[in-house]
Amino acid sequence: MRVTSKGQVTIPRDLRETFGIVANSEVIFGIEGGKITITPRHDKGRHADRERLARFLAALDRLEGSGDQTMNADDVMAMTRDR
Repeated sequence: MRVTSKGQVTIPRDLRETFGIVANSEVIFGIEGGKITITPRHDKGRHADRERLARFLAALDRLEGSGDQTMNADDVMAMTRDR
């Protein structure tokens, strides 16, 4: 696929049909994992889900390595039962 001098590309017909992108549709460009994504604007729920997932994954990244590696599952269960 080539990009024109105006920065335009043609979205293949099968992809347009699959995602309901018709003439004069609006799309949202994004970046996920270093890749460019295109999402139909009418798909606001999917966009919100992706944003929520990105926030969750960022929170997990911040927590990575912060747990006590010496604890096993039984220790954790004992701690949570006694609350």
